[in-house]
Amino acid sequence: MKRMLLIARREYFAYARTVGFWLSMLALPALMLLGGMMPAMIKNASPTRTVAIVDFAGGQQAALTAALDARYVTAQAKAMREAAVSEAGEPGADAVREAVDRDGLEAGLAALKRVAPRAGAAYAPPKRDLRVVAAPPEVASAPTLAAAEKALRPHLTGGELSAVVLLERRDGELKARLWSERVSDEAVETAVRDALRDVIRRDRLIAAGLDPATATSLAELKPKLDVFSPKSAGGGEVSLRDRLPGVVGFVLGMLLWSSVISGASILMNSVMEEKSNRVLEVLMSSASTTEILGGKVLGVAMITATVLGVWFGLGAYALRMLLPGLADDLGSVLLDGGLIFYLALYLVGGYLMYAMVFAAIGAFCETPRDAQTLLGPVMIVLSVPIIVMQMAVRTPDLPLIKTMSMVPFFAPFLMSARAPSNPPLIEVVIALAGMAAVGALMVWLGGKAFRAGALSSGKFDWRGVFALMTGRG
Repeated sequence: MKRMLLIARREYFAYARTVGFWLSMLALPALMLLGGMMPAMIKNASPTRTVAIVDFAGGQQAALTAALDARYVTAQAKAMREAAVSEAGEPGADAVREAVDRDGLEAGLAALKRVAPRAGAAYAPPKRDLRVVAAPPEVASAPTLAAAEKALRPHLTGGELSAVVLLERRDGELKARLWSERVSDEAVETAVRDALRDVIRRDRLIAAGLDPATATSLAELKPKLDVFSPKSAGGGEVSLRDRLPGVVGFVLGMLLWSSVISGASILMNSVMEEKSNRVLEVLMSSASTTEILGGKVLGVAMITATVLGVWFGLGAYALRMLLPGLADDLGSVLLDGGLIFYLALYLVGGYLMYAMVFAAIGAFCETPRDAQTLLGPVMIVLSVPIIVMQMAVRTPDLPLIKTMSMVPFFAPFLMSARAPSNPPLIEVVIALAGMAAVGALMVWLGGKAFRAGALSSGKFDWRGVFALMTGRG
């Protein structure tokens, strides 16, 4: 045991003392932070698009302008609701959205400050992406649509306007021709299409006999849907806290997958390097193959645990500082029913199981090219859970998902995704027992493969591998 711990310590500090290790460990949180901030940075950096409307249909310019302005109100209402969720929960967020829909943006902001004081104090309205401006005089006074199209070109190519919308009546229907400064500007196209749809819907309601006020209210109708489930935390309405377990299970499954790919690959490359340098032969003169294999697996597992610990610590700190309500809900979700215990079992068990496989591959191979021969089937197996995990979160009781989650090589990932849905205890036992059995098999098989592979040299050959593992070589 002492020799195994010494080997684990040596393996751990061989990586932990390098600058590259710490830089790579901090790279993912930095990239995630940048990825989270990038959409907002891009949106804030993007200029507000100026759109002019020329009405050849008669009486529709004001309606289209109002419909385009309503998009910004909707965007603000959504932003206020999202700001309130983490602090006030779903009911508080819904109250903010209802205040905006009923009494406008000022009432919504007041409601946000009332139900979520911290979020309300820090709230900044989203940048307006589109603004309607007056059309240039020569375009607005053009007698025909063709003349307007000819007159507007200099204003688009010169950067004065982002787009011009020409409204017309054709075959009794309201139509629009959109001239855009950039051919790839789909944002303006989407905004105008949605606004035009609202105007046409309103016109058709008026044509059907409704008064304009009623037609406008129906066109802007936003139904509210309350979702309930007997499996929700309160036995009634479904809240953000009820959806968190599925997110947690999926994220843990993805973390396990990335840990296997990165950590176990480090282990495989370490074994290959020490084998090529004949270091393994020296180690085997003073320690058993089980101690060497166990020490190397434990050392790389400690490296992976260090990385995950730093990531979890940074994530917990960020959540506590930025979204304290969400952090509290997340903590209660992990502690509820011992979910964190099950997730830890799948994470540790799955990692150790695959680590043994990668260590054995490294012991058999001389070069990375040789390793690719054995890595192919392993990577195919590892790709299956990534494809199925989202389905496991959405439909955890699907017979196919239940069956696959009890297959040892899929169990760590799929059972992590299914764990929040409280699968039957018998399925949990079968999955954990299967993982333990495969882990024990890999310890025995990996030990033989490790000793045989560490002492072998030459080109990788399947028949040679089989002979060495069965003692015939």
